[in-house]
Amino acid sequence: MPTADLVLIGARVRTLDPARPRATALAVKGGLIAAVGDDTDARDWQGNGTRVVDLAGATLVPGLTDAHAHPLWGLDLATGTDLSEVTDLDGLRAALRAAPPVDGWVLGYGLDHNVFGGRALHHDLIDEAVSGAPAHLRLYDAHSVLVSRAALELAGIDGPRAFAQRAAVVCDADGRPTGHLVEHAAMELMTPLLPATPPAVRAERLLDLLSRMAATGLTGAHVMDVGADDLDLLTAVEDKHDLPVRLRLAPWCMPGDGPDEFAGLIGMQQKHGRTWRVGGVKLFMDGTVEGGTAWLEHADCHGEGTDAFWLDPADYRHAVRTLHQVGVPTATHAIGDAAVRHVLDTIEGLGAGGPRHRVEHIETLADDQVGRFARLGVAASMQPPHTAYTRADHTDEWSKRLGDERAARAWRCRDLREAGATLALGSDWPIAHYDARQILAAAREPRGAATGHGLSGLMALEGCTSHAALASSTESVSGRIAPGFQADLTALALDPVTAPADELAESPVTLTVTGGRVVFERP
Repeated sequence: MPTADLVLIGARVRTLDPARPRATALAVKGGLIAAVGDDTDARDWQGNGTRVVDLAGATLVPGLTDAHAHPLWGLDLATGTDLSEVTDLDGLRAALRAAPPVDGWVLGYGLDHNVFGGRALHHDLIDEAVSGAPAHLRLYDAHSVLVSRAALELAGIDGPRAFAQRAAVVCDADGRPTGHLVEHAAMELMTPLLPATPPAVRAERLLDLLSRMAATGLTGAHVMDVGADDLDLLTAVEDKHDLPVRLRLAPWCMPGDGPDEFAGLIGMQQKHGRTWRVGGVKLFMDGTVEGGTAWLEHADCHGEGTDAFWLDPADYRHAVRTLHQVGVPTATHAIGDAAVRHVLDTIEGLGAGGPRHRVEHIETLADDQVGRFARLGVAASMQPPHTAYTRADHTDEWSKRLGDERAARAWRCRDLREAGATLALGSDWPIAHYDARQILAAAREPRGAATGHGLSGLMALEGCTSHAALASSTESVSGRIAPGFQADLTALALDPVTAPADELAESPVTLTVTGGRVVFERP
């Protein structure tokens, strides 16, 4: 073989390649894996200019991928004060009083629904703490916000609004807005007023974010959002830097989109840079359980959750069929059991052949739907770290809304894997932390309502490697360590398959390689 660019030796290599499951060394050339073997083979791969790294017994696995993240949209979502550690209303008010203003606004994100202790969200709960300033607080699920009275007045919101999607300006019995804005169309009423981040600052923040992601072992992310400006942003960053994490991007298709929007989505496909590529389209079938907008077979405890995100679910079917017919894969947000059923029904109606489709989140799933994923070839994309927002005794807002029976069907990762489904795992950052080790640990030991339904160590690793690759129609040569595959690699001090989950969550990352480039190396 030609002289390698990079040779790794002294490793315990888990290749996930059935032809050669274990090895101790490998060679990289031109961004691809050129050879896999033992340390004795490595001498033949080296020449002038070859970099040799001795991993000293670390476990080397295919590069870890976050199969659902928002590093672009999240640059704006994760702005202001991080409220994710707040646990009650007094703590929230204290955090808001201490929050540094941003261009005159009080901004916060990551706010847990459980903070309000079952109270209806209302600006009266925060107005005094922000001293009458305009305030914009994102709930952790990113599907609703709480804004202050001053923010409502600035936006001219004085009553309910009608939208082309299932969204709401929540109002009290007298028709006055409470400050709770639910789903994207309602939240976007505030967007023109919020402080904007200059493009150069966004570029710096993106590169810093991806570097921090790589330091946890991530080499790739399936990005579930992208706009035209984001492609310009990625191009500008790559003009000066190589991205440390490989990005696979999916723009949104929303209710009300017609032929012009479909043409734009199709036209974006396969646009790419050195380490990013558009491939697929993201749709929404519902919202969130805590927000009352998950589409459920039966209403939640508040009598909500019986409607789809699309005012006419038949329009969703039309959108998916339009994209499918031109070879565009889709990824659909579906949290409630009715939403998942409708997505699977839609995909089944497409017939055999064509691109592979996937369903995102799947937080509660009926028994009769588990086996359909494998039968239809639909990938399940789930986020085990989200289980931390629930409680094993079902006293959290997610569980209380669903009731004990449905809460017992929470995050059925193990059931889906045992039924033969492709299961890709992710974080949904900034909804949960992007740390790849925490994704693996939470998959093995989910928390709250999903306690006791974890994956094996190998299943979890496959969810962030080989199964993540299967779920992505643009990643046919990733997810394994074999000649000809992308040289995306992660080395951990502990074996992610056999180490206890709690220890794995803290395991040092030894090395991260993306496209043959060392993007993180432990000092």
